[in-house]
Amino acid sequence: MEKLIITVALTGNVPTKEMNPNLPVTADEVAADVRRCIDAGAVLFHVHARDVNRQPTLDIDAFKERARKIKEVAPQAIIQLSTGGRAGKDWEARVGPVRLLPEMASFTTGSSNLPGMIYENSPQFIEFLAKVFKETGVKPEIEVFETGMINNALFLQKKGYIEAPLHFQFVLGVPGSMPGTVKNLLFLSENIPSGSTWIVAGIAKAEIPMAAAAIVMGGHVRVGLEDNLYLPDGSAASNPALVEKVVAVAKEVGREIASPDEARAILSLNPQFKDRILLD
Repeated sequence: MEKLIITVALTGNVPTKEMNPNLPVTADEVAADVRRCIDAGAVLFHVHARDVNRQPTLDIDAFKERARKIKEVAPQAIIQLSTGGRAGKDWEARVGPVRLLPEMASFTTGSSNLPGMIYENSPQFIEFLAKVFKETGVKPEIEVFETGMINNALFLQKKGYIEAPLHFQFVLGVPGSMPGTVKNLLFLSENIPSGSTWIVAGIAKAEIPMAAAAIVMGGHVRVGLEDNLYLPDGSAASNPALVEKVVAVAKEVGREIASPDEARAILSLNPQFKDRILLD
């Protein structure tokens, strides 16, 4: 088996410090968490931004500040910026993080019903965002909440907007979307093109079980307080503690952990893009 890539979804848009005091919100807190997670074994970091009131924002300066702080304390980290629509629906604002030229950015290729809202990604917006990925050379992580999003990605590939090898993330356990079960994970992993890489993000109680399944199936793992606020024993989690849980499972089954540059090779990231993120 190839080495295991561990991603950390540090903050997200929904959790608050009232829910879990370990949540990193400011740029300094995010950077400090990244450093601790790197030391624990993580290599890839999914980054959202918050404003001065701790509210989700698509403000490009907020993303720049977080990326700059991360690179100061962990220059080897792979930064993946979020294009998610919870913080705003303006198309240009949503593609702004991609135009910052990180190595990776998220790309949800469909809409879904989340608690209390429609997570809207229209066909027109998906094609618009795909064109920005093509223009910039940023690697998209195709976020899959249900099977149709795989098909949408393959349609974009056929049109020439995104290129193989594709990288998918299966988001399982979100209310209103596919439950976090091994059966669903197996089904999704068997329905992506040969040569693709995949990762699983289990939501809430599904996080560690889905991580364990992915480890033995040959996939990769995302954990973090964006997705889950608790350790399996019910105590408050932290991002480093969640990484440590995954590393422990991987060691028990004999799977090695990828370094940042090994992860770049596995994900087919352009080595020339390692340090090109625009921070000025």
